[in-house]
Amino acid sequence: MSEPLVLGIESTCDETGVGLVRGTKLLVDRTATSMDEYARYGGIIPEIASRAHLESFLPTLDAAFDEAGVTLADVDAVAVAAGPGLVGSLTVGICAAKALASSLGKPLYGVNHVIGHLAVDKLAEGPLPDHFIGLVVSGGHSNILEVRNIATDVVELGGTLDDAAGEAFDKVGRLLGLPYPGGPHVDRLSQEGDREAIRFPRGLAAGKDKERHKYDFSFSGLKTAVARYIEGTTARGETVSKENVCAAFSEAVNDSLTAKAVRAALD
Repeated sequence: MSEPLVLGIESTCDETGVGLVRGTKLLVDRTATSMDEYARYGGIIPEIASRAHLESFLPTLDAAFDEAGVTLADVDAVAVAAGPGLVGSLTVGICAAKALASSLGKPLYGVNHVIGHLAVDKLAEGPLPDHFIGLVVSGGHSNILEVRNIATDVVELGGTLDDAAGEAFDKVGRLLGLPYPGGPHVDRLSQEGDREAIRFPRGLAAGKDKERHKYDFSFSGLKTAVARYIEGTTARGETVSKENVCAAFSEAVNDSLTAKAVRAALD
């Protein structure tokens, strides 16, 4: 008997994703994005994102099945990212998944997409450890998770109190006048700069709430520090080294993420 074929649907933010997995083997992963549209506005507009999902879903679904060489009739179950995410975007994916599962008479599974970031490692690296600490860093989320069973026992130890790490990267990119999305440009420039040229703060590294927030992140203060540095340097008539700013900023983010994740693992 062949392993089950699962159709996966993702629409948590700005990208429409359709995947087909047989057992633990990824057959195909198709994604549609409207990045050029968001670049006009300097960021994601929820209303535009949900409309884009409506327009992209069926073509993306068809392309995935064509590439995998299977049909809807072959599907054994449907899985959908049920949150967290943008409400309008999530609604499109969830409604599509419900309709497909109902019409096929197959089970439907809602998936927390943050946990999904960890679970997908099983496809790339094989079986997951029985007990581990996971660090999830994306455009909208920065979380430390304790995992005893990826399907049934996942506890969030900490998260961001304000901006996610990826969001902070995009905002710093905007402060430096870099194209949208700023994150990849900040990352590229950081590799050309001196990370020790500027000392930016590490959020929640100390203070009276240090123990209460020992696994939490905060990047809004770091973003503000970058903005003040740029303003101050410009006011003095000096040239802002984008490379050094990006390198020092990236170092501060990485320090925060690493320190909290290592502490959780050691505790």
